[in-house]
Amino acid sequence: MADNKRDYYEVLGVDKSVGDDELKKAYRKAAKKYHPDLHPGDKEAEKKFKEVNEAYEVLSDKEKRARYDQFGHAGVDPNFGAGGGNYGAGGFGDFGDLGDIFGSIFGGGFGGFGGRQRDPNAPTRGNDASAAVNISFEEAAKGCKKTVKVTKIDNCNDCGGTGCEKGSSSKTCPVCHGSGRVETVQRTPFGQIRSQTVCNNCHGSGKIIDNPCHTCAGKGRIRHTVEKTIEIPAGIDDGQVLSVRGGGDAGRNRGPSGDLRVSVNVRPHPIFERDGYDVYCEIPITFSEAALGAEITVPTLDGKVKFKIHEGTQPGDEFKLKGKGIQRLNYVGKGDQYVKITVEVPKDLSKEQKQKLKEFDAVTGEKNYKKKRSFIDKARDFFKD
Repeated sequence: MADNKRDYYEVLGVDKSVGDDELKKAYRKAAKKYHPDLHPGDKEAEKKFKEVNEAYEVLSDKEKRARYDQFGHAGVDPNFGAGGGNYGAGGFGDFGDLGDIFGSIFGGGFGGFGGRQRDPNAPTRGNDASAAVNISFEEAAKGCKKTVKVTKIDNCNDCGGTGCEKGSSSKTCPVCHGSGRVETVQRTPFGQIRSQTVCNNCHGSGKIIDNPCHTCAGKGRIRHTVEKTIEIPAGIDDGQVLSVRGGGDAGRNRGPSGDLRVSVNVRPHPIFERDGYDVYCEIPITFSEAALGAEITVPTLDGKVKFKIHEGTQPGDEFKLKGKGIQRLNYVGKGDQYVKITVEVPKDLSKEQKQKLKEFDAVTGEKNYKKKRSFIDKARDFFKD
């Protein structure tokens, strides 16, 4: 029930004023902390991982978050059966929260304050299921198909979800007459108090099964693990969650199935780093290549490309390869790739190599080192003061 759930902001460790970026960071941190791959067989970690995904699903959606902020879990839980009622004979109208207060004290309505009770045989949406998938940096950029294992609840194949053995059927509960609840009336100094409780005879289902299905023991539903192939779109980022419509638990009484929420984890790349849809990498070159210019090979997500660096390239210089970044998620076009140059200073030089460098240094002048000359001038002026 929604009442027993923890506050979604508490689950992610944020306050109600949190922005989208901070919310996403908090989600990634929590999802990685309780990820099933890090806690194999740990049911408590699995439970918390699902809780984190559920919280982020609501708070990352502006409309759902607004309903949650106003009504709490009741505003976003399709299975929450709350609702106002009328004071029957008196016709005093909807008492809203007052009915909930009396309901929590007396287990039902005070003269009808408790509101309408949910029909136990009405269609009910199934719960969402959760899964996680690990993909490479390239797969995130290009898109791919992955098969995930999902533990979910489905209708029993043997009985078709009825809970009855083949050839038999259920009957209406004679105690509650199919409502799933029974009403009692108590006399008090304040008048009559009517209370409704779950029917003990049918346990709230409104039905009696005399010959239960041997596979599901009369529940009509089974929990099992299935494999499902999902399409991961190009441009997906680490920590994002895919929603597969209808991939969750089966609904009750022909209600719709819940969704499958797949948390995507992208493995780091040894060369590339990502920022939005842009890709960054560093390429080391030699001192001679930097001084004289050279044609270098640059790795990209689309393969190798040749790029000519100019004479006098400095450490930290950066150039852009337009359109060589990551495909924009659900949009046309790609980001760019930025390449930063680092000049590697040679180590472990031989005696001959050192001599050559000294000879080279001796024939270079101040005009070849403009930054050094500028620094010396500034330092001289500083110490004069």
